Amino acid sequence: MPRKTERRPTAEDLAAGALASLETRGTRARRDVASWYCPTRMRPLGVAAPGYREVARDLRRRLREAPPADVLSAARALLATGAMEAAHIGYGLLGSREDALRLLGAREVEALARPLDNWATVDTFCACVSGPAWRLGLLSDGFLRRWSRSKDRWRRRAALVSTVALNQRAWGGTGDTPRTLALCEALVDDRDDMVVKALSWALRALAVRDPAAARSFLARHGDRVAGRVRREVTSKLDTGRKHPSRPP
Repeated sequence: MPRKTERRPTAEDLAAGALASLETRGTRARRDVASWYCPTRMRPLGVAAPGYREVARDLRRRLREAPPADVLSAARALLATGAMEAAHIGYGLLGSREDALRLLGAREVEALARPLDNWATVDTFCACVSGPAWRLGLLSDGFLRRWSRSKDRWRRRAALVSTVALNQRAWGGTGDTPRTLALCEALVDDRDDMVVKALSWALRALAVRDPAAARSFLARHGDRVAGRVRREVTSKLDTGRKHPSRPP
């Protein structure tokens, strides 16, 4: 009798399996913390970092030999679950596979950005998707400038956090002062707290690569720079730390 061929799991199968694994690791206490620490319309599962990383590693292993289109499909299926941790794993999956990331253009990135409604998901998305895609030339400078002008606070935050991928070595950055400063200047007057924090982060990442440019930005814009940004960036420039009284 011919041997029956095992069916290859679909993107939806993989997403459902990952979601089930995440749900078994979630706790009510962590879900309660997430509800006030990171408010979102998504469904937080309350998974601690070790469990989250275990599920992500298992999924990357299962897709190691998969073609890039299958990786992208799995990422989309994870986002479709509506669970916050599943979305983060989907973004991380793309960030771990440059061949899948290179399938993206502006339209696809916008689609992947639809769930963005909280700082944790924005930052994961920027680290794994929009920042690397911009660095690789898959997104234009104009695309990020449009986000910087958005009425949506999360798109404006994403525009700034995407610059971190240009400068921070851990995110693959090698330095890009002009494009970083263009977005920092576009949002220097924005006083939304999520945007102010992102501006500080963008300038602190730049300060490691180009401290003279970061100092010049603070001097050139004077009181237009929010006090929090000035304190944190100055501390980074002078001490190497965001807060001088805390460990680096």
